Amino acid sequence: MNNRYNNKVAMITGGGSGIGQGTALRLAAEGAKILILDLNINAAKGTQKLIEGSGGKAASYQCDISNHKEVNELVKTILVDTKIDILINSAGIAHIGDLEGTSEQDLDNIYNVNVKGSYNTMFAVIASMKEQKSGVILNLASVASSVGIQDRFAYSMSKGAILTMTYSVARDYIDDGIRCNCIAPGRVHTPFVDNFLEQNYPGNTEEMFDKLSKTQPIGRMGKIEEMASLIAYLCSDEAAFITGCNYPVDGGFVTLNN
Repeated sequence: MNNRYNNKVAMITGGGSGIGQGTALRLAAEGAKILILDLNINAAKGTQKLIEGSGGKAASYQCDISNHKEVNELVKTILVDTKIDILINSAGIAHIGDLEGTSEQDLDNIYNVNVKGSYNTMFAVIASMKEQKSGVILNLASVASSVGIQDRFAYSMSKGAILTMTYSVARDYIDDGIRCNCIAPGRVHTPFVDNFLEQNYPGNTEEMFDKLSKTQPIGRMGKIEEMASLIAYLCSDEAAFITGCNYPVDGGFVTLNN
């Protein structure tokens, strides 16, 4: 790994597992100090331990990103001791169901974490990024933000919001030296996928895993490391000319499934 993140500080939500953890490890390996925010503090500390065990720098914080006051107070405390160069919004939850299969509570839960949670973290860091005249925000959208996916009504709503919030922030703060992009993963093999299959298809997990994998034209699910690799590029100075963009990382799902 190179050292393109030396002297950079990256705050990553959902950094205790999945794409968030993979991204934290990748950026730390390239020299960044990582601030890990996760509702599960033990998971956050697990990522911190992995980073520090490899000679990197990290800190862990328990945080409910859906709580506006909690997020703002935490970020305010963090900024007393350090700058925040990069914000990566990786935390999120899923829901399966069409319109009729989505209760009001289901919709509120998805909105509060996926949409409001990303709003809260961006709101909390934007003033400091404006003051330092630099900053990078990277959001995780989804293929569901641009194409219709069966039984993903609430989840698609939330990821569509992530996509358009990304465009808005990129436009509104371009003169402040702040870049904002998002990636749109297809199916990625994470612990969430394994848990989902175990809970919903006990005794038939291998067949269902193969079926889900083949929904990507490339014939497999994405890897966490592949997501982290693109994020690491987009948040680096090498991508200084890129803002207001959405990058499908989906094995051809969006463009080749038609």
